[in-house]
Amino acid sequence: MQVKDTMCTDVKTCKADTPIKDIATIMCFNKISGMPVVDDDNNVVGIISEKDILCSMFPDMKDLVESGAKADFEEMEKDYGSVLGKTVDDLMTRVVASVSPDMPILRAASMMWLRKIRRIPVTENNKLVGILSMGDVHKAVFQESLLVNKS
Repeated sequence: MQVKDTMCTDVKTCKADTPIKDIATIMCFNKISGMPVVDDDNNVVGIISEKDILCSMFPDMKDLVESGAKADFEEMEKDYGSVLGKTVDDLMTRVVASVSPDMPILRAASMMWLRKIRRIPVTENNKLVGILSMGDVHKAVFQESLLVNKS
């Protein structure tokens, strides 16, 4: 089974200049945890995730340890409004792994597992053509096993 057999082609994307407030809205209303960042030519230039957004609220741990201060998590939570004023470019992950449509899905899943990510863009010549999630892989393998067991 190949990535192209399993990937989702209806991918929500954003641009680097998109406000985080808009991204948070899209993620919450569509129940997605991340999306590829593309340029005007549909080239993948990054990825933005809930993790990127939430981690931006945490202080630099090295600075925290060196200063001897304690983390005030309740105060951090109140600071979420300042994060919403940022753009995707401020928080996105710029080095993005991707897979090709012709790659075996378990090879793609192993790449996601090694990188500790739950979704990976599917590209052809750096152009976004889909996205593959661990859930997509699991569903495909499960359905395939049902067909094999039926025979």
